[in-house]
Amino acid sequence: MKPVDEQLALIRRGAEQVVPEDELRKKLATGKPLRVKYGIDPTGIDVHLGHTVPLRKLRLFQEMGHQAVVIIGNYTALVGDPSGRDQTRASLTQEQVEKNAQDYLRQVSKIINIDTAEVRYNGEWFSKFSFLDVMRLMGKITVLRMLERDEFTKRYKEGTPIYLSECLYPLMQGHDSVEIRADVELGGSEQLFNLMIGRQLQTAAGQAPQICVTNPILRGLDGERRMGKSLGNYIGVGDPPGGETGQFDKTMSIPDHLMPEWFTLLTDRTAEEIARLTDPEQTHPMEAKKTLGKDIVRFYHGVAAAAAACNEWVQRFSRGQDPKDIQEREISAIDLSDGTIGIVRLLSLVGLAKSNNEARRAVEGGGVTIGEERHKVSDPKATLTVTDGLIVRVGKRNVVRVRLRTKVI
Repeated sequence: MKPVDEQLALIRRGAEQVVPEDELRKKLATGKPLRVKYGIDPTGIDVHLGHTVPLRKLRLFQEMGHQAVVIIGNYTALVGDPSGRDQTRASLTQEQVEKNAQDYLRQVSKIINIDTAEVRYNGEWFSKFSFLDVMRLMGKITVLRMLERDEFTKRYKEGTPIYLSECLYPLMQGHDSVEIRADVELGGSEQLFNLMIGRQLQTAAGQAPQICVTNPILRGLDGERRMGKSLGNYIGVGDPPGGETGQFDKTMSIPDHLMPEWFTLLTDRTAEEIARLTDPEQTHPMEAKKTLGKDIVRFYHGVAAAAAACNEWVQRFSRGQDPKDIQEREISAIDLSDGTIGIVRLLSLVGLAKSNNEARRAVEGGGVTIGEERHKVSDPKATLTVTDGLIVRVGKRNVVRVRLRTKVI
């Protein structure tokens, strides 16, 4: 194994908190492989880059010779984690949870070495719990302690329901640590309360308490809000390498101020490399972003795919070329008047604008072009002749090919 100071430096990189760090140093100094826990509740099937931040830390522990323990929360998922939530999460059926768990493992295997990881389902122990066992577990925490959670305090003041089942969640997560005798537990910054409950329960069980390592919440493509599928600001680990919906293209769309965070949390580059890449006096932001995009694609798809995605992006955006695979949108012939249609109406019909007002702004902003010759349309009152296969663009990223549907369905 690496020297203790070197391991600590790698663990601290990108981490938000290591609690308590002096205990972690002592555990590392023993030279014994640590049992490093990361729990996943299979409440959905799309793993995005935000989920990979603690998973990359788990991978780091594996590379340093420690034992990764992945907890599939097939029972905690039935309760729902209240961390970071201001309302109760909808419950899932056991069948949904089991199905999602298998897909989670497939996706997670893109980040960690799943073959050497110890994978446990917390249904192993919770399915055997009697009601008396549940009472004993609940007796290990007070209501006052539970109400210290920020989200519970907020909901209490607002009069929003807090269900007793939600109060069980941190106890269940903490008991997972007791069952697998965790030395370290990883989680997001909003998970610290749950991780600390694990320490409390381990101490009560006569075990050495785990070290809590929390990681920042990754901000999404908009550069402001946490990455999430519901917000549409995410990159999935299963996304293709290139193209409009690919990992490289999406990375190229992030604001410049996000690059230090993404380089730190999503790549293995050193602090010195990141400082150089994110200093505009040393590296042009466009080149830095290309490097970031290639780093991300390389991790999930390989070197060749990363180079190809970058080259294709350069052809399309730096040289003004259209994508190889242009999305097609159908409009009916009955939407035309003598083969023509207003540009504002056309943009709305083909999905390049969500409303007529948005379409009008795009035209007035000078970002609308049509046809192979890229004729610019700057008058929102303009009427166009539409032929089958007409290419319509709003800016460089949004390109569609119009298909005329002549039959009425």
